[in-house]
Amino acid sequence: MAKENGFAQIRLPSGEVRMVRLNCKATIGVVGNSDHENVSLGKAGRKRHMGIRPTVRGSVMNPNDHPHGGGEGKSPIGRPGPVTPWGKPALGYKTRKKNKSNKYIVKRRKDK
Repeated sequence: MAKENGFAQIRLPSGEVRMVRLNCKATIGVVGNSDHENVSLGKAGRKRHMGIRPTVRGSVMNPNDHPHGGGEGKSPIGRPGPVTPWGKPALGYKTRKKNKSNKYIVKRRKDK
């Protein structure tokens, strides 16, 4: 959008306007094969040929295999929220640092 003081203002697809140093590199454009994610593999064998093994839910494992495991029958998670197999929060956990500087953000992204 603009260049000044060694910085360029760029508008990101989210609507956020941000300052970036002029000596940084960026690729501008769109993804080439955007339908790649819409391919239906059709059967389990095609996924196995890619080297991907079956995905097993944590709730059907034993407690020594996953934090969601164990209990009688179909038990709830039993914790304040869902976690990964290593105990880190999952599903909606904010990863942006609280003390991160916002001085390069000129305009925030659009409100939800």
